[in-house]
Amino acid sequence: MSWGLDNRLSRIFQPSNGRTLMLAVDHGYFQGPTSGLEVPKDAITPLLPYADTLMVTRGVLRRCVDPNSKIPVVLRVSGGTSILKELSNEGLTTSIEDAIRLNVSGVAISIFVGSEYERQTLLNLSKLVDTCERYGIPVLAVTAVGRDMNRDARYLSLCCRIATEIGAHIVKTYYCENFDKIVKSSPVPIVIAGGKKIPEKAALDLAYNALRDGALGVDMGRNIFQSKYPVAMIRSVRAIVHENATSKEAFVLFNKLRRKEKDS
Repeated sequence: MSWGLDNRLSRIFQPSNGRTLMLAVDHGYFQGPTSGLEVPKDAITPLLPYADTLMVTRGVLRRCVDPNSKIPVVLRVSGGTSILKELSNEGLTTSIEDAIRLNVSGVAISIFVGSEYERQTLLNLSKLVDTCERYGIPVLAVTAVGRDMNRDARYLSLCCRIATEIGAHIVKTYYCENFDKIVKSSPVPIVIAGGKKIPEKAALDLAYNALRDGALGVDMGRNIFQSKYPVAMIRSVRAIVHENATSKEAFVLFNKLRRKEKDS
């Protein structure tokens, strides 16, 4: 790999432990004004100090994130459909030139293995990797799951390995039973998706279990910004990622911090 690529990866994954806490706020590219992100700047600003990386679209980055911020950005560059249509019918929505202008540390694209437009999304990934390799920019492949697909180790291993074979530098997928088998079959770092909003204790269990089973990071959005106490939640997830806290310890921390957040 090139020095530039390695340097950007070291911004995403903390050199001290090789892990990352990514804050995902790119949901609006297909969901519109997602609950908790109706006013993106208000949601993002208080959370930024506790995230290692921000996963965001170029529009929200330009308008809602302070350019003086030192946080590395993984830029969402795929899209083209909304929740009203077939989500797998995606294309590339952002040029490499714009990604470079925005000084990103990585770019993100979804693949839909087993969907109607599987081939199209995999070729999108291939083209993006080819382009980004020329500039030393890492590509994160998001293993989006179709409505009829089971989130089990067999299917997710297929998705992650295909993404790796095509050339993704990082893969984002879902946690499941036998998750360690997915990690072992992927030569590149795996980060887990937070998924839909679940109770805080369950989300902390999810983060802890995934890291225990070999994930190198958490890319969490709705389970942070849709929490009634988002700052307390991101700080509690951070304790798991970077302080080796158990989910039980992190939940104790969450309850302590939420009382302070409530009073502030």
